[in-house]
Amino acid sequence: MLDKATDTHGAVLDAAACEQFLVHEARLLDEAHFDEWLALFTDDAWYWVPSQPDQQSPRETISLIYDDRRLLETRVRRLMSPRIYSQEPRSRTSRIIANVTVEEGGAVACTVRSKFQLLEYRRDAQIPYAGTSWHRLVRAGEAIRIAWKRVDLVNCDAALPGLLVPF
Repeated sequence: MLDKATDTHGAVLDAAACEQFLVHEARLLDEAHFDEWLALFTDDAWYWVPSQPDQQSPRETISLIYDDRRLLETRVRRLMSPRIYSQEPRSRTSRIIANVTVEEGGAVACTVRSKFQLLEYRRDAQIPYAGTSWHRLVRAGEAIRIAWKRVDLVNCDAALPGLLVPF
């Protein structure tokens, strides 16, 4: 495990900076700031939620979610639409991010592993989700961006309700 990655300008992507970024991402999602969340992703980003434990590729079998940037934009537009029936009433969510570690670092990027718990509340029901998130974070000037995000749900191979809110 590495504890930091330094970019060419000397700024450090250490565990503390990465954790702060992940907490910010969770807050944007909990507060339904989906446009701002989308802006965290690079133009060539992808977002993947495998359907099987230890799934090695999104092309091996069907995935719960496998979005490129264009599909992420579509997902955000649907979530923000006032006519999204599946979100009437809107879900309320609370995320906890923990155990953030920098797993692999390079000159301008790092791979970060974290644990999460997400509670979604809608229509008098609470739905818990938990798992491991993997982010490839890259420096873009002074900002940090997400090049890719993989979410390994603990119960990815269980019967799940429609996954509407991003993890």
